[in-house]
Amino acid sequence: MKKIVLLVSAMLFIGSIANAQSILERLGQKAKESVEQKIGNKVEKEVNKQEPEQEAVEESSTTGWTCPQCGTTGNTGKFCGECGAKMPGAETEAKPAPKKQATTAYAKSDFVPGDEIFFDDPVENEKVGEFPSHWDFVGGEECEIITLNGEQVIKISGWHTAITPLMKEANYLPEEFTIEFDVWSKDKNGDSGNNWLDLVLLNEDGDEAIVTGLNPDFNDADENSRAGVGCNYQTPSRESRQAEAKGEALIPLIQPDSWLHVSVSFNKRAFKYYVNGVRMINIPNALRPVKFNIRSVSAEENPNFYLKNIRVAKGAVPLYDRLASEGKIVTYAITFETGKADLKPESMVEINRIAKLMKDNMDIKFEVQGHCDNTGSDKVNDPLSQKRAEAIVAALVAQGIDSSRLSAVGKGSHSPIADNSTDEGRAKNRRVEFVKK
Repeated sequence: MKKIVLLVSAMLFIGSIANAQSILERLGQKAKESVEQKIGNKVEKEVNKQEPEQEAVEESSTTGWTCPQCGTTGNTGKFCGECGAKMPGAETEAKPAPKKQATTAYAKSDFVPGDEIFFDDPVENEKVGEFPSHWDFVGGEECEIITLNGEQVIKISGWHTAITPLMKEANYLPEEFTIEFDVWSKDKNGDSGNNWLDLVLLNEDGDEAIVTGLNPDFNDADENSRAGVGCNYQTPSRESRQAEAKGEALIPLIQPDSWLHVSVSFNKRAFKYYVNGVRMINIPNALRPVKFNIRSVSAEENPNFYLKNIRVAKGAVPLYDRLASEGKIVTYAITFETGKADLKPESMVEINRIAKLMKDNMDIKFEVQGHCDNTGSDKVNDPLSQKRAEAIVAALVAQGIDSSRLSAVGKGSHSPIADNSTDEGRAKNRRVEFVKK
């Protein structure tokens, strides 16, 4: 009886996001949105100065091929370098490299990460098979730590399972905040079900102020694939509404067996929702939330969702204001692949902001400092932080900043600003600083 009630509840929610479902009928249409690829190419060329990645396929000819979707000429791989469309006649099992597409999307993103982190869970050093130590169980079926592709992640199982972060205060979200996390996109050959991962933002009465649903399933053999985005919310006067979700923009971003980066921002009353830096939902006037949970919802099959890198921060302060008051900019929005100096695509948002600041103020010069927490040895952290600082400089130079205005210094774990004995302290110590020279 309990499952029947919950199933009906889940189906009602799915039905309430009719706008998202109507979008799904157009999934057969090819996304034609062209994006600025040059920035992503420059960043990768400067940052990845190691052995270059091999092309997935050999060049089609000495002159390349012309994309039938956007008309770009000179393509040499099996996917268009501008829009990502597949070369006519290419094998179906070949896949485009998602990194360039993601980097390009973030190059245009207007998402601004929060400055002061007050919850950070990279999902590390957990015991496999146990409930995640930074979270509380709201209800449902199962949540545990598992290993996926060699790294620890949170697995949420069942058709109505919810978790919420363990916080000292009951109502912990400020008037301006950002939430970010990574969610796994499922195998394109797997079953595509009506399975949704909800981010549920609650008001002070415990009611749902904003509910966003994301279906990251991807089955390119199924014309009825249900991948999409939906949103219900309340206005400050408690009027229930639905937001128009640009779900069709989600399809080009999904790569099977890869991570999607979800980010949201709330500014007093304005709410925005992004996937891989592309804005999907834009609400100008929503009821203020004070806490949140993450839950799985399914009307068909039991979903398994995998999460990592969950971060919550207070809203951002304009860069110039921070520089004027402190003489430096401390940022947590520039991140790297674990143990590497490879910039994550979402780092382009902050790099773009720094580049614009430097272009608008030609007298500004920066020492770019890379900082680590005390996890690992100095033998590893010191050279790694130096390489990461150099990668940031290279990315800024690729944006048109003169290299004479930048220098790179790796600080390792030698300059902490918080207690390394706590998770929150280590999160604050893992940072990048732009120190005015």
